[in-house]
Amino acid sequence: MAQDQELDLVEISPTANPPVCKIIDYKKYLYDQKRKQKEMKAKASKIIVKELRLSPTTDEHDFNFKLKHAINFLEDGAKVKVDLFFKGRSILYKEKGEIILLKFADALADYGKVELLPKLEGKKMMMIVAPKKK
Repeated sequence: MAQDQELDLVEISPTANPPVCKIIDYKKYLYDQKRKQKEMKAKASKIIVKELRLSPTTDEHDFNFKLKHAINFLEDGAKVKVDLFFKGRSILYKEKGEIILLKFADALADYGKVELLPKLEGKKMMMIVAPKKK
């Protein structure tokens, strides 16, 4: 029957009893599959991570300025990575840095949730905040 219609006989389920086959144009089927995968890939959301840098000596005005940027990023659907960089001997005041990051996270509580709590890596302390689902 497949040869009469100039199509291909494709085995759908070989383990079934009797095996299930279908008469289709196999090249067209492959083309459709590739097109569907391409559409799915295009529709998939890409995760964007924006980075903000603070220091242990960040003043209140600068803190609020960075906070406004973080709120805008979270509203746009991007994750925010907040880095606190210790210069020189300021590494001795790790607690002060952690307090600043926790204060930042608390201020962003309405817009996003903390994905990664403040963590020290070398001279950097970092925290990641993800946007809340709408």
